[in-house]
Amino acid sequence: MLKIVYLLSCLTVVNAASHSLMALATYIVGQTPFPEFSAVVMLDDLEIFYYDSTTWKPVHRTNSDLKHYDEEQRDAGVVFQDMYHAMKTRDVYVNEHLNHTDGVHVYQRLAGCELLNDNKPGPLHSWDAFDGHCVEELTYDLEKNDIHLKKPWMISWDQVYRLHIQFLYEHVYHPICIKTLQRYLYLEKNNVMRKVKPRVRLMRKKLPDAQGLQISCLATGFYPRHINLTLFRDDQPVDDDQITGGQILPNGDGTYQMRKSLVISNEELRDVHKYNCTMKHLNLDNKLDIIFDTDKYDPGGSVSLSVVISVLVLMCVAVLIITALIIWRKRHAAGQGSETSLNKYSPTPSTMQDEN
Repeated sequence: MLKIVYLLSCLTVVNAASHSLMALATYIVGQTPFPEFSAVVMLDDLEIFYYDSTTWKPVHRTNSDLKHYDEEQRDAGVVFQDMYHAMKTRDVYVNEHLNHTDGVHVYQRLAGCELLNDNKPGPLHSWDAFDGHCVEELTYDLEKNDIHLKKPWMISWDQVYRLHIQFLYEHVYHPICIKTLQRYLYLEKNNVMRKVKPRVRLMRKKLPDAQGLQISCLATGFYPRHINLTLFRDDQPVDDDQITGGQILPNGDGTYQMRKSLVISNEELRDVHKYNCTMKHLNLDNKLDIIFDTDKYDPGGSVSLSVVISVLVLMCVAVLIITALIIWRKRHAAGQGSETSLNKYSPTPSTMQDEN
């Protein structure tokens, strides 16, 4: 089965307050119904165009500027055909290094640039993965005009090759990437520059067989997708290996959601720890801090003392109200009976006239 790996385990986070243009390129070795080479270009989280080795032409998925059509065709040809040949050549070395046998193998590269808050061009990043293995991480620093290999490539670079790659990044890849990013950022500014605040939901779920309690913090409906959601125990961040969830998932309306959950054992509940959820987002002026009230949960499966007291108070109030109503109705009924008796035996004006 064809396994497409989206390089999640290889990525380092880019500046959350910037805009980025990223291309996910996939080169497939072996017989599949998919193109040998394909690429998807994204402005932040919006797909701009698609490119593959069937047509060797970009297919636009969103607004495009017709006056730059020919220029974009040339730029796409330069970048993606060079990427295709580089990935195809490297695939041979990767197969030999990892001792892979014949079959279907997937080589992927995620590469792109950033535009920082001050509209200043940021670095260019590139991550490579082969069948799920991270094989290279590269950053080109424009200010220093230098390439930094954070994860060394298994093929050593000599000085001549390094200068050649550095020249391409400085004069070809980075200028094309920044130019395209700025162009589509202007065309799609209403989409990618909108801001929607997150809505927060806190949930508690009692686990079966008295296994404890699961608390969840859900942030949903926010845009852009960058968000920092942290669960704390006694003002200390909970270790990631204790938390489930944490992935940013798309909603159907173009916004995003994130959920983080933590299972609290009965022993922890008896210790009465303080749990809270803290959220930071671009559209929040300050961090949002929400506290979980676990005091209302009894690890033994019974209702906690505070809940019992609350219920007893409500029951007493209800009994007093019902008793008061019963007494009032009885007194009201007795009053009406007395009035009827008086009316029955009181002389009427006509009776008085007859007596006279």
